Amino acid sequence: MIYILKVGASIVLPPGIFFVIFFVISAYCVHIQQKRLAAIIAGVTLVFYLLSTGFVAEHLMGWLESAYDPPVSLETEGADGIIMLGGGAYPDVPDYDGMGALAAGPASRMLTVIRIENDLGVPVLFSGGQVYADSGKEAEIAKRNLMSFGVPEERIIVEGNSLNTNQNARYSAQLLKEHDITHPVLVTSAFHMRRSVLNFKQMGVDVIPYPTDYHASKEHVFHYTKLRPSASALVDSVTVMQETMRTLITYVLKV
Repeated sequence: MIYILKVGASIVLPPGIFFVIFFVISAYCVHIQQKRLAAIIAGVTLVFYLLSTGFVAEHLMGWLESAYDPPVSLETEGADGIIMLGGGAYPDVPDYDGMGALAAGPASRMLTVIRIENDLGVPVLFSGGQVYADSGKEAEIAKRNLMSFGVPEERIIVEGNSLNTNQNARYSAQLLKEHDITHPVLVTSAFHMRRSVLNFKQMGVDVIPYPTDYHASKEHVFHYTKLRPSASALVDSVTVMQETMRTLITYVLKV
């Protein structure tokens, strides 16, 4: 009964309701002998519907997130620092240790960073600036959070000027050189790791990829509810397409 209710809700709420409407429009076009237009509408709607299903989204996201696996042992890898990439913050919301909080993605990344720092006791470089006027000074929030989790201030390096991944790598490379860090662990969301590694490689930084904040399970188990459309699945599908496009641009233009 629970699954039936979920499927029903996905049909009467966006984006599902729009697919129903456009399929009805397509059927009407067939009725009025506009078969070519009906085929175009139905085809486009079908593509958007498939991208909005968990079945398709999790396979796309799983492919992107499988680019790198966390190393078995960071100690044997010779890690001498940690780089954490930002991904958004809210400047005016209450947090446990002050005002301003990291968004869900970077907050998940931070949990991994703290665990690694506890094991290795190496410097942490946080890279991320204030992209928009209402997105918060992410570096300041991250530093406050790291200190509240017990990371010593002297082991925190802040880079708060970067506005994209290319700048993350470029500005971080300068700070890594200043602090004599040559083989850092790179922590970011799994879907973001392929492009991030590429950007750091182009800046001459040999990183140890440590993906986190996964959006899809490694094992894809089918259930009919994964065929229901959802906004979150569409977001994941678009994220994969966006990351793939940006990675190709990075390869070609190095930006």
